[in-house]
Formats: sequence, C-alpha cells, structure tokens
Amino acid sequence: MISIKVNSIKICFDEENLRYTLYKGETKWEWSGSYKPRMECEEGIIEFKDAVSVSHEQVDNGLGRGIRSRYQGFSVGGTELPYTFETYVWVEKTTENIFFEWIPVCEDGLAVKRVYWPGAMEFEEKRDDWYTVLNYQQGLLIPNTWETELGPVVFDGFFGTAGAYMPWFGQIKEGEGCLALCTTPWNGGYQAEHPAGGPYTHANVYFEPSLGKMGYRRVMRYTLMSNCDYNDMCKAYRTYVNEQGKLRTLKEKAAKVPAVDRLIGSGFVHTGIKTHVCEDSDFFDKDKPDINNHLTTFAEREAQMRGIHEAGAKKVYLHLDGWAQPGYDNRHPDYSPACEEAGGWAGMKSLADTMHELGYMFGIHDQYRDFYLAAPSFDEDYACRLTDGTIPRHQRWAGGPQSYLCGTQAPYYVKRNFAALKENQIELDGAYLDVFTCNEGDECNNPRHRMTRKDCYEERNRCFDYLMSQGILPSSEEVNDWCVPSMVFCHYAPYDFMLREPGSPKYGVPAPLFNLVFHDCLIEPWMMDRVSDDEDYMLYAVLNGGAPYLLRDGAYPNFDGSFETLGLGLKEDVKRCDVVCELHEKVAKCEMVRHEMVNGDYAVQRTVFADGTAVTVDFKKQIYEIAYGAEQ
Repeated sequence: MISIKVNSIKICFDEENLRYTLYKGETKWEWSGSYKPRMECEEGIIEFKDAVSVSHEQVDNGLGRGIRSRYQGFSVGGTELPYTFETYVWVEKTTENIFFEWIPVCEDGLAVKRVYWPGAMEFEEKRDDWYTVLNYQQGLLIPNTWETELGPVVFDGFFGTAGAYMPWFGQIKEGEGCLALCTTPWNGGYQAEHPAGGPYTHANVYFEPSLGKMGYRRVMRYTLMSNCDYNDMCKAYRTYVNEQGKLRTLKEKAAKVPAVDRLIGSGFVHTGIKTHVCEDSDFFDKDKPDINNHLTTFAEREAQMRGIHEAGAKKVYLHLDGWAQPGYDNRHPDYSPACEEAGGWAGMKSLADTMHELGYMFGIHDQYRDFYLAAPSFDEDYACRLTDGTIPRHQRWAGGPQSYLCGTQAPYYVKRNFAALKENQIELDGAYLDVFTCNEGDECNNPRHRMTRKDCYEERNRCFDYLMSQGILPSSEEVNDWCVPSMVFCHYAPYDFMLREPGSPKYGVPAPLFNLVFHDCLIEPWMMDRVSDDEDYMLYAVLNGGAPYLLRDGAYPNFDGSFETLGLGLKEDVKRCDVVCELHEKVAKCEMVRHEMVNGDYAVQRTVFADGTAVTVDFKKQIYEIAYGAEQ
C-alpha cells in the first residue's frame, strides 16, 4: 500500500488490485470492489495488471504530491507488445483537487477502443441522502433509494452530447461530496448504473481514441467537498468555467448584438412549410403515402401569425422548418431556393416582413452536419472519413441516404447560404443550425482536412460566431457547455423524460443542473404541453425561468418529445405563455443561484434567482407561485 497526504487529503493506492481510496478528513471514497482497471481493445479486454512490467513511484514537486505508475509491455497470443502507458494521481496543494491522469507513452501493438479508468466509487448505502448527480440533458438526481432503474443514457453518456451537457458527475453522501470533472472531455464520457430500488448507484468514466490513437493525456479532476449539495457542485463547475474564460453571459452577448434583448421574453413558435420524405428514408411510410409529403404556403403561415397576434401574443419568435425547395431535412447543405410551391423567395420575404411588422422575430432551420447524397455539391472527398478509410452512411432522416459533412467545411457553406438569403432580402433575426449541440463531435481522417472532435466543436462555434457577426442570433438543437461562448439560444434543453412518451417512469429526480451553471448565458425555450391531467410541462418552464413554446409543431411525429397532448386552445396557450414570458423578461439575465426540494419533498421544488425572484412549484397539486424579487 502506498499512501500520500496533502493538507486534509489522503490517497491510498493498493499495488495488488491497483485501486485507489481517497480521504477528506474522516470521509472515505473508495473504488468499487468489482472494478478492474482495464482497456477494451480490438485484441480483447486487457487489464492494467497484465502488463509485463509494472512500477510505481511517489512524486513530489512544486505543485503537489502524487503517485506515478508505469505499465509497460503486454503479451497477446504469446507475443509481447511494446504498448506502454502511465497513470499519475496527484493532489494539488493550493486547491486540494485530485487529478487522475492517463498518459499514453508508446501506442505500438494494441488498438485501444476504450480505457475504463478511473473507476466507479463504492456507493452502496440505501439512503435518500446518498444520491448521484448526472448531467443527462438538463439534469438528474438519483437517490440510492430510487425505485426506477436507470435506463440507457443517450449517446452512452458521451461528453459534449445530449447525454452529458457538462463533462462532470458527482455523488453526495450525508452532505459529503465527490465531484468528478473531466478537463479533457472531447473523447470521453460517463456510464452509470442504478438498479430498480437501489441500493447503489455506480458512475464511472471512459476514454476513447482520437483518429485511431489515444494520442494525448486524459485528465479527471476530483474535488472532495464537505457540507455540500448538488448546488455547490454546480457552482464549483461555474467557477471552473469562469476560470477558463468561457462564461459568456447574455448581458455580454446583448452588448454585441442588441437583438438578444428583443428575444428575451418571447414566446416561441415552431412550425414549417414543406415536408418531403424520400422513399429511401427510414421515415418513409409506404402504407400511408399521403403523410410523406405536406405543404403549407408562406401566405398561410403569414395568416397564422396574424391570428396569433390577434389572440394577444405580444412577443413571438418564429422558427421556420422546411422553408426551402428540397423540403425539411433534404439535400443539405444545398438547401436553396425558397420553396417555389409555397410562394418562393417573394413569399418567404413577405412572411419575414410581416413578422417584423407585427413586432415579432423571424428565424429559420438550417443544417450543416448531414451531408445528403442527393445534394448537388455532395462529394465523398468532403465527407467525414474514418481511420479505416470508410465513410459512414445512413438513411434515417427525410432526405434519405447521407454521410456527414466534415466540420472544417461547414463555416464555408454557412457563409455561402446566408449570402443567398441576404441577396433575396430575407431579413433574419435568428438561425438554428441543427444537431450541432446534441450530437457528438465528428472526426475526419482525410489528410486534406483532418479533424479531431475538439476541432469539430471549434468549427461549429465558428459557424455560430459568423452568424453573430452578421447580427443573426445563433441557436441549435440542445445546449452544451462548449457552445456557451458562441450560442444565444436553443431549441430546448429538456429533462430527459420529456423526450420519452408521456407517462414514462422518471429515471430520477429532475433537477436544473445546467441552469444552475448557465441560466444567465443562454435562452432556453421550454415545452408548455399539458400532457395529462397529472403532468403540466408549464411548471418546468416557470421553475427554470425559461422562455415558453406557444406552438411546437415537431417535424417528426412521436419523436423528440412531439407527442399528442391535451389541446387547450390558442387563447389559453397565449395566456399561459404570458406568465412565462413575463418571468423570463425579469430573470433571463440572472444567475439561478439555488434550487431546492422544499422540506425534502421531490414533488415541491423552488428556484431562486440573483434578483431575489423565487419560483415554487408543486408537481402533485399542479400549481406554482412566483415571488418577484426587489431588483426589477
């Protein structure tokens, strides 16, 4: 056993089973007894202990103290391979943060697919005050007593996706916390396991290669906290983001593009013009061919928006799908011209002008990831290429067969396409670049435009930044911490259960973890559906101080939260939206300073904002109370 101590932190390392135990004062955090440090390789599962040579040494330097281990050489099929890596676990004296570093030294001989290290913590007590914090979409708390089994996390918890809006997770036991933060998140993720009824929840991290190699040092930062809850973990992450210079608020964005202030307090309308589902699309319905194609003219949408105005909606943002000739999700990135059957460029301009005449805002759906084979500019030389030379393809969406456009090309297409919109005098207030903030970053091994996932996120932000430079507010499907500096609003940032069929069991207690970090940085529209007599999504909109959906007409029925719900009528919808819009107008630029379960009741929740505004909702009684703060 090797032990080191720095201030109040102690680390013990068992040289036999290669597991770590962390201490802060009397509180112990030890790796699960079932965990084995390992790599998943094309050659099979290889455990760290199988290295031909294993050595450990203590390290002291000007920053802290730690344990460095070297794993050199692995025998596969009787052949000794030179693959070598190190781990370095150390405590920073100044902060008492504990860093777990996995460092590739020689990558010859093994084809690593995943590294499972560090391990999951032992977390076995069946108690309500033992709970796990996951950044699964807006946020999830899983008490060890939770009766519902945790289902599959989307994207397998890959950081930078809908499965992990922020690259951290945490666990709290009786007020003592362990925050696990990935400082190199571009090719990693988390996995979590919670069986029905508990009595435990395990959460671990994994790392994947980049362009076929592990390539660079992977780092997890653990912070052991006392007298804490999930609010403290969120604020610790907000501090970390601010230290990186990436905490960009709406106040700062509005100083650059004043239209941000006009968007605050708006009700959102999501609808479309043309639907065309190709016969070679997975969504094509051969039994009901009539539903594969649909057209609503620009003039009809114009009349609809006038009707919304007459119903009393004061501020509205229109997100328009399927506005171009190919139809929704077709032929990207070659999407122009405006749909001729719907009225062409003249009809689209009239709709945009009408929106501005009514005092409303106008924006479009667009797409720069899906690279459709039917697009005139399609060229495999600009599609994402894997390290084995293959080019991924599928035919899931309406436009049929596609690959993925290399992200290095996306900013050029954005400039080209938005120049065409400007030439046709379409005045845009916002633009939605689909899937950028929901899906993982792509990689491309074409030597002409080689791209890592980290590069891809930077290219996506370049697209957002270009729109901002043109006075167009950028948005995308969901949210993610990497896009906060460059994006203004999103399509939604929901709790995970909202995208499943209404009535589905909840995997844990919904909690606004993302908003506890970034509420004052992005505008998030919220679903307003009353999905049943027992569930009204409006309560989540007010609790989160977000913007409301006045109308949300999803492109794909029964998909991404677009389910049939209780219809309330336009006037009632406007009335409900007025409440949420007024609240959003007050708190959009305010930090969400705290969220709590009132008297420990998960069904009664309260949020408090920096101006003193407090919102309390009772999900059992289906009621809410808004107490506005003094700073107005």
